[in-house]
Amino acid sequence: MPPHTSVISAAEADALFSDLTDAKALVLAVSGGPDSTALMVLAARWRAARQSGPVLTAVTIDHGLRPESKREALDVARLAKKLGIVHRTLRWTGKKPKTGLPQAARHARYRLLGEAARRLSALHVLTAHTLDDQAETVLIRLLRGSGLTGLSAMARTSLLSYPSPEGGGKEEAGNDILLLRPLLDIPKARLIATLQAANTPFADDPTNRDAKFTRARLRGLMPQLAGEGLDAGRLALLARRLRRAEAALVAMSGEAADTLSVKSRPGTVAYDGAKFGFAPDEIALRLLGRAIDAVGDEGPVELAKLEALKSALDFAKKTGKPFRRSLAGAIVTLTGDVIGGKIVVERAPARRATRPKALTKGRPPRAKPRKTR
Repeated sequence: MPPHTSVISAAEADALFSDLTDAKALVLAVSGGPDSTALMVLAARWRAARQSGPVLTAVTIDHGLRPESKREALDVARLAKKLGIVHRTLRWTGKKPKTGLPQAARHARYRLLGEAARRLSALHVLTAHTLDDQAETVLIRLLRGSGLTGLSAMARTSLLSYPSPEGGGKEEAGNDILLLRPLLDIPKARLIATLQAANTPFADDPTNRDAKFTRARLRGLMPQLAGEGLDAGRLALLARRLRRAEAALVAMSGEAADTLSVKSRPGTVAYDGAKFGFAPDEIALRLLGRAIDAVGDEGPVELAKLEALKSALDFAKKTGKPFRRSLAGAIVTLTGDVIGGKIVVERAPARRATRPKALTKGRPPRAKPRKTR
């Protein structure tokens, strides 16, 4: 049997979860598809092989987007009971968006998983992202023009985060809950082989092949890319290498921030203008992004817009022209002269609310005030 389709052994499963032995409780995100079903089966085997360990709870998020979802949740509940695992089904209620549905569903899923983890006093949520998912994520972010951070794709461990349901764009972390992806280096084919060997059924979600979704279209292209040598393993290797470089740049940016930061008013960030000009472009760009994220209130900064802002700032510094520009709820200002100036990042003033049309309908327009000389 080829290595990429071989059954996952007990020793491999033990290695996948070995760093979680001391956890009090674990939440497993299980939709009923092959990947998450394999996650539940492997975690159950691992836990059953030891006398003590965390309490496992499988949580199924029913998005209510397909008529089969309720039955699939019941199937997961039956399998969880057979494996000796507690199961909970949580439902995404409320109005569903007409556009951006996959992203909205993802945010809802993580929010509900985080809420479940808090109720269960669990500090870890485990998802079944695979090597194939990692490769698809790299391709999607490449198409969207992501930089080094985005192309690093998914890490095995990260903070669970999601945008606030109230809006505002900024992502909020689920307290100190960690999101773990123990299967990130495992090909999907091996998970399916493991379930087939155990005669364990799983659900088939047709939306995974729906060509109206970007991920599904790219998934269909993967065999052709693999034929040219760009398979899931190569794309995942690229992500790991970029993540290594990303970690180095994050550390360098932190050191640069300590060196370039100057005293400023509370609620603002300021950098020494002269020293800032000598920083490598990537570091300077990250410093601006960090400052805007810290004081702004309109969510993550888009890389292309941040690059455009830095280019305009560089031009202003070279020509000695004044500079003041807003981005993502923050205002960046170049103060003083080119040599002794500062780059100040502060919160942008709140936008003035426009009067609703219903309040002004039928009213005569205000008379313009007379000009005085």
